[in-house]
Amino acid sequence: MAKFLSIFTMRNLLVLSLALNLSLIMRVFFDGEKQGFFFSVEQRGRSMAEDKEAHATQRTLQSVSSSSGQEGMEKVINLDHGDPTMYEKYWMMMGERTTVVIPGWHSMSYFSDVKNLCWFLEPEFAKQVFRLHRAVGNAVTEGCHIVVGTGSSQLILAALFALSPKDGSEPMSVVSTAPYYSSYPVMSNHLKSGLYVWAGDARSFNKEGPYIELVTSPNNPDGFVRHSMVNRTGGILVHDLAYYWPQYTPISSPADHDLTLFTVSKATGHAGTRIGWALVKDAEVAKKMVKFIELNTIGVSRDSQLRAAKILEVMTNTTEIGSSDSGESFFEISYHLMAERWRLLQAAVNNSSMFSLPDFAPGFCHFLQQQTQPQPAFAWLKCEDDAVEDCESFLKGHKILTRGGRSFGVSPKYVRISMLDRDINFSLFLKRLSIIQS
Repeated sequence: MAKFLSIFTMRNLLVLSLALNLSLIMRVFFDGEKQGFFFSVEQRGRSMAEDKEAHATQRTLQSVSSSSGQEGMEKVINLDHGDPTMYEKYWMMMGERTTVVIPGWHSMSYFSDVKNLCWFLEPEFAKQVFRLHRAVGNAVTEGCHIVVGTGSSQLILAALFALSPKDGSEPMSVVSTAPYYSSYPVMSNHLKSGLYVWAGDARSFNKEGPYIELVTSPNNPDGFVRHSMVNRTGGILVHDLAYYWPQYTPISSPADHDLTLFTVSKATGHAGTRIGWALVKDAEVAKKMVKFIELNTIGVSRDSQLRAAKILEVMTNTTEIGSSDSGESFFEISYHLMAERWRLLQAAVNNSSMFSLPDFAPGFCHFLQQQTQPQPAFAWLKCEDDAVEDCESFLKGHKILTRGGRSFGVSPKYVRISMLDRDINFSLFLKRLSIIQS
């Protein structure tokens, strides 16, 4: 016996013990699998992983909160673009209601409805657009043709193409009142079209002859309600009403214009879906817009239209009378969220005289059935400090990216700031703004 034991060192005994224990564990495992214990073991492992992830998430949130004065202040906050990620939480709350399953054989053709003037317009999307406008009361749709586009940007170009005479002796002048949407000049001149050309601020436009005036209301960037400025013979108006929704401004009456533009990105927050629509009264103008889109992109994604249609359907379902009592009304929730953000921003700005914001007059909103204050998607902030000539550069020095007044045809003392970013970025922005003023 002593000879047998002498063969094994302590290391050999440990290895033997490990092997015996492993054999016992495997036996329990396979016996348990036969009796249904495998699911419990797997479930327990998954729960532990989920707990670990939850703790990690909590630690991250605590870290962001506690370090907002240190690491948070090192983060660059990009509020230059109007990326509407603020709405993510609402649509997460809606769960699977907006889920769309598209079979592989669906939407393979270029054509959606060959009988329609806009042959690439999905009938379901058109149905939901009409339904939404009726529920909100922000646009007259009777007698209008719908032209769908890849966002309102494509529709603006399509409108300029459709409204400019093809045999004109010179390019059609395109104007808008400053501060105007910063993309208007670039879009008008980028292709160096012989059909139209950017002619600047509508207030100072004095050229004789036909012109196109782009009227954005509520206005991007300053949020004010706008009307045409030039009002001369030969003028053609295009109304860009991307922000004429109850969360941004009082719905005073249904808009009733010859050519009106809307976009899913600012109505619902789904900027990545890239869908916009135009309400066009003149069939010939609508046909020319359709032709432009045909030449430009051979139609508009049918898949994106189906997704947008589902989103609009769910949004309208929560909006219609009798449905909003559930507390899920998209526009009511969004209205209160925007109201709270504007309250916080105004409180931060009012802490000193360094910055200022526009003053808006309240109006009666027929959708919400109450007096409401405009609360635009962008804050039009002015640097009042005489030492600051360029507000965009000043804020960039504090790691806040904005879009300066020069892009909108006005003084660099102004900047446009997106109010639609995620909560964490908006909170960091407010904190940093307060620190700048302290």
